[in-house]
Amino acid sequence: MALSPRPEIELNEEEQRIYERLADCFEQERRRMAKLLAGKDDSNLFGQTEYDLRDRVHALGARALEVVADERQKKGRIRKS
Repeated sequence: MALSPRPEIELNEEEQRIYERLADCFEQERRRMAKLLAGKDDSNLFGQTEYDLRDRVHALGARALEVVADERQKKGRIRKS
């Protein structure tokens, strides 16, 4: 099944800055996920692996939030708890 090409998403200056800052942590996490999934045989792909993968996605989301909060703090915006 061929995937149809997705249109390019235009980013403004702030979005581009955040995108670039996220690149490294996303790439590292993509490698971790590939290792996790490639290391499982068909009978172990679901179950605990699903939970492990979900935890990795949550960790990535938390890291993304940290990056954005840090970027905004650098611009002088006050972080709200």
